Amino acid sequence: MLPELSHEEILRYSRHLLIPEVGLEGQKKLLASAVLIIGTGGLGSPVALYLAAAGVGRIGLVDFDVVDSSNLQRQIIHGNGRVGSLKVESARERLRDLNPEIQVDIYNEPFTSENAMRIAHDYNLVVDGSDNFPTRYLVNDLCVLTGKPDVFGSIYRFDGQASVFYAKEGPCYRCLFPEPPPPGMVPSCAEGGVLGVLPGTIGTIQATEAIKLLLGIGSSLAGRLVLYNALDMSFDTIKLKKNPNCKACGTHPVITELIDYDAFCGVPGFNHDEGSAGKNWDISARDLALRLQNGEKLRLIDVREPHELAISSLPGEENIPLGQLAAHLSELDSSQEIVLFCKTGARSTRGLELLVSAGFKKVKNLQGGINAWAREVDQKLPIY
Repeated sequence: MLPELSHEEILRYSRHLLIPEVGLEGQKKLLASAVLIIGTGGLGSPVALYLAAAGVGRIGLVDFDVVDSSNLQRQIIHGNGRVGSLKVESARERLRDLNPEIQVDIYNEPFTSENAMRIAHDYNLVVDGSDNFPTRYLVNDLCVLTGKPDVFGSIYRFDGQASVFYAKEGPCYRCLFPEPPPPGMVPSCAEGGVLGVLPGTIGTIQATEAIKLLLGIGSSLAGRLVLYNALDMSFDTIKLKKNPNCKACGTHPVITELIDYDAFCGVPGFNHDEGSAGKNWDISARDLALRLQNGEKLRLIDVREPHELAISSLPGEENIPLGQLAAHLSELDSSQEIVLFCKTGARSTRGLELLVSAGFKKVKNLQGGINAWAREVDQKLPIY
């Protein structure tokens, strides 16, 4: 039984009611629908805002983070006054202001194999606004097992991708990417950056696909992958085929339940300290400062990209970008103590792994990177 629209709702959604493909019955369908959004960041922000404005009756928000000032360049659902607040609470407050007639449920917890089925149970489809591979594979497998569409999006620097992975109508995410890339092979937006408006473009495509699926109109992106480049202002579409041997949606699937996705991808999806290489390999900013003050001869190697040095740098450092580190191993003295650092410690951790695998023993990772140094040692340096 579809809900009836009040006079206020008829006025609110009047521009929808004028479209033959939507109309009164379509708007009732939207009000009776439920969409789960994974992430309330760059992609989740425009998705949630437009679905709420469109009158999707129930929206679920999953996130496990707080609003940081560095988010505001692209995560438009949040504001300066919400810095330090839980992202799901900040997003719910904004959606309630935008459309007080809809229901917004929040899940301030990591989206994991243990809770995914419970959280997603009552929703018609899932919009994946995550930024890590474990969650992408989890969302895909969840949707395949439950028969729900997975509205996918990803962003990096100037490039974005969007698709609908719906095993009933086409391929799933595993058909395209059977295995995750090696850990550290694909940098995150936190490491490589992202143009602030890019998630708006991809997020609105995801919101559009979600609304079309809920209404049953048009042709979805199932079986197609949209590639968008903001620098060229170009859109390309790649046709995708279902893989009959896919482990999730193929003829003889072997994935019949949710698995340990952190282990599968070799990286944690949530609640991890990406700036740490482990206590035996880390050095804190304060300890490094003390050793330098004592005159110890340490070789400081900054593995960030050269343009990042204009933001902040350490006295006496050498810049060898992570991608060039392997080519410069012969220039490093394994008998000398080396400290690697980057912005947060993520890239330098991978650099440390490279050096250790090459036989280096006297190597440390600056835990938390140069941002930790800016917080704990030299407050004159900016944090970015």
